[in-house]
Amino acid sequence: MSALIPLLAAAPAVTGIAGYVARDFRGLTPVHQPTTTVAPGPPMTTQLRPQVEHFNIAELTMTDPKGYVRPIDRVHVEPWGLYVARTVNGPRIQYLETWLLPELWLRVTIAHYQTGHHRDQDYCLHIGEYTRVEPKRWKSMDQYLEIAVRHGRTADLRGVDELLAAHAAGLIDTDHAHRALDRATTALASLAAHGHEVESWLATREITLTWM
Repeated sequence: MSALIPLLAAAPAVTGIAGYVARDFRGLTPVHQPTTTVAPGPPMTTQLRPQVEHFNIAELTMTDPKGYVRPIDRVHVEPWGLYVARTVNGPRIQYLETWLLPELWLRVTIAHYQTGHHRDQDYCLHIGEYTRVEPKRWKSMDQYLEIAVRHGRTADLRGVDELLAAHAAGLIDTDHAHRALDRATTALASLAAHGHEVESWLATREITLTWM
C-alpha cells in the first residue's frame, strides 16, 4: 500500500482538482469507534475481490460476479464501446443502462430507480478494465473506484479505501492500482473542465453516448 501513497498525495496537485483523492485518503485515518457486535460475514478478501462480469451479446446474457446468468434487453456496439441495457427489478433499481468504454477505462451507467428510491446522481462512472475478448463476448472488471456525477454540478470520487485495502490484500497489483487512480483523476479533471457534463467531455473524444 505504501507504494500508492505518493500518487494519492500528488494527484490533486497534478490534476488541478485539489481535494478529490486526498480527501478520500485522509478519510482512512482510524478514529475511535464504539464497540459493537457484528454478525459474521464473508471473509474480507472475498468482499474485496474485483467485480467481474461477462457479456455474451450473441445470446443476450450477462454473467454477474456471483456467477448468475442474467438476460439482457438491448445491446449496441460501436468502435469505441458496448452499450448494454437490462431489467433489474430490485428493491431500489428498476433498470440499468451501461456503456463500456475500454480506451478510457470507464463504465458509464445510468440507473433507473424504483419509486421513492431515487439518488441524487445522474451518472456513475466505474473505473476498470473493459475488453472485447471475442467478437461477441466482452469482459468487465471494475477496479474499485467510481465517480458519482451530478450533471452540471459535481463529480465525487469513491472507493479509494477499497482500492487500498485490496492492494494491501494482494488482490490488485501496484501497476493496476496506479493506473486506476490515474484514470480516475484524469476523468475528474476532464469532467471539471467540461462543467461536469459527461457527454460534453466524451464528445471531445468523438464518443457519443445514446440512452433510452
